[in-house]
Amino acid sequence: MAWIETVAFEDSEGELRKLYDRIKGPDNNVDNIMLAHSLRPHSMQGHMTLYKYVLHHPRNTLSKAYLEAIGVFVSSLNNCNYCVEHHFSGMARLLNDATRSSEIRTALENRRPEDAFEAAELAGLQYARKLTVAASEVSETDIAALREAGLDDGQILEINQVSAYFAYANRTVLGLGVSTSGDIIGLSPGDSGDPDNWEHA
Repeated sequence: MAWIETVAFEDSEGELRKLYDRIKGPDNNVDNIMLAHSLRPHSMQGHMTLYKYVLHHPRNTLSKAYLEAIGVFVSSLNNCNYCVEHHFSGMARLLNDATRSSEIRTALENRRPEDAFEAAELAGLQYARKLTVAASEVSETDIAALREAGLDDGQILEINQVSAYFAYANRTVLGLGVSTSGDIIGLSPGDSGDPDNWEHA
């Protein structure tokens, strides 16, 4: 599950149990990436707040499926299979199109987003790749290219924040040996209309 000690749902109490109750899925299942924070519940709270607000906030204007695709791409670039599996499943559920989902996964894992995306969405993925693998080389010219592709500055911020969140999540997983063992793959906070609802379904 992880290389460090974690506290199972049934052994939790106090602040940790309250957080688990907010984020749990069916049968009191808590994703292993969140269990990894269990010795420091305050960092779990920070992680979950960032995740919900960056990826699942009602005031985002880019589609949640596209933001999930960015997460899959960044995670693939970072060789984080845990996040690839979870967020590909979430993206596929949102798209409800097995052929399109498979096309996207193949394109992103082959580092060829142009095989599945075009125009503004492709530009956003290209920016996410550069931010992930060569962050110090990102320049104002890259932002101008995103505007030219049709993205407004708020949407550019959404892409930036989702890319940055997944860099954090990937390093949490890879650095602590978090596995998918026991996880229910693809659960996510379903109520995008309520930023404070963290329940996974």
